[in-house]
Amino acid sequence: MRTVLAVVTMLVATPIFAIAVIGAGMLGVPNRPGGIYDRSSRGWARVALWAAGVRLVLHGDDALRPFKPRVFVSNHVSWYDIFTLLAILPRYRFVAKAELFRIPLFGAAARRAGTIPIERENRKAAFQSYEEAAREIRAGSSVVVCPEGTRGGSYALRPFKKGPFVLAIAAAAPIVPVVVYGTREVQRKGSFVIRSATVHVHFLEAIETAGRTYADRDEMADECWRRMATCLEADHGVVSTPPREARRDRKAMAEAQGSRSESSGMSRSPATAIPDSRFPTPDSQVT
Repeated sequence: MRTVLAVVTMLVATPIFAIAVIGAGMLGVPNRPGGIYDRSSRGWARVALWAAGVRLVLHGDDALRPFKPRVFVSNHVSWYDIFTLLAILPRYRFVAKAELFRIPLFGAAARRAGTIPIERENRKAAFQSYEEAAREIRAGSSVVVCPEGTRGGSYALRPFKKGPFVLAIAAAAPIVPVVVYGTREVQRKGSFVIRSATVHVHFLEAIETAGRTYADRDEMADECWRRMATCLEADHGVVSTPPREARRDRKAMAEAQGSRSESSGMSRSPATAIPDSRFPTPDSQVT
């Protein structure tokens, strides 16, 4: 029943808010604080949360005051992370995957509202998107990014991409780590079922970027990851594997799988294990 209510509500609400935003853009209405673009995005998100039966509990939201441009860095496990942050945050811009902008009506409205598309598989295009985001910050808006890149299957943090931290350094904006917990209970990745739940949003102590340079991006990403992982474990019992350990584990698994494949290949056909000078061996370089 909750799923039906949420889906029907969004099918009705999305075109209404989208048309309002697109129409305002076509009429040349400026995008100013508290204007139609901000109100429409926030209203749309709050309708989505109401229909899903979400109750929000905020922790450390004094980090939102006084208002000043920041880079909010959040974990990402559900579409309802986005609705939650849209409903809470003051003036902001989201950095969102470019595929969303190809959705009819929604994509045009998102662009009009100031959402910034990012081509995740194109490194050059991704950094151009972050340059656009830096301009928005300098113009007075905050930016929301999910450095894990896509939704996860559990609350455990995954390694962070470095682009958001390069953005914060370039814009000289403080980074506010944000932990969202409870949205997987509303809607999990890969599921269409929607359930009511309580969602906790933790705004952690800001990481200042004054005096930082591009060379500090890894250190800042690690510090942000540690703060968020500590919050998840202390408040919700979620244990995350540190990024370096995760990379080491993946490398070990890949090497083990490669060894098993080689052993299996030798047992099936010993002749295939004989090096052939016409093909590159594992130790050779292909130029």
